[in-house]
Amino acid sequence: MSITRLDPHERLSGAVICNGMIHFAGQVTTDETLDTEGQTANVLHQIDSLLAQAGSRKSDIVSVQIFLTDISEIGAMNRAWDAWLDQDAKPARATVEARLVDPAWKVEMTLVARLGS
Repeated sequence: MSITRLDPHERLSGAVICNGMIHFAGQVTTDETLDTEGQTANVLHQIDSLLAQAGSRKSDIVSVQIFLTDISEIGAMNRAWDAWLDQDAKPARATVEARLVDPAWKVEMTLVARLGS
């Protein structure tokens, strides 16, 4: 069984492909000046890019974990999520409030997807 690491960094890989599944590291915004909705859209764009790099797409996402620094911002996060989501292929999802490593980050997502069919 081979393992492929995408977008490697000093301490982690952006995603790891193993046994037909793509495991994503926590994805955070590249633009800390954005509000929660904007950061969410930015993170989802990064997820799209990693999915494409792996030969997959959002309809192949199995599960998502979303971490918000302020759970009262769930409506703002959901606006970006709903605009991006494939309505015919909704993944399992959990959303929790958590303190993130960088105080400027408002949202972080990690997910598991299958390789494209």
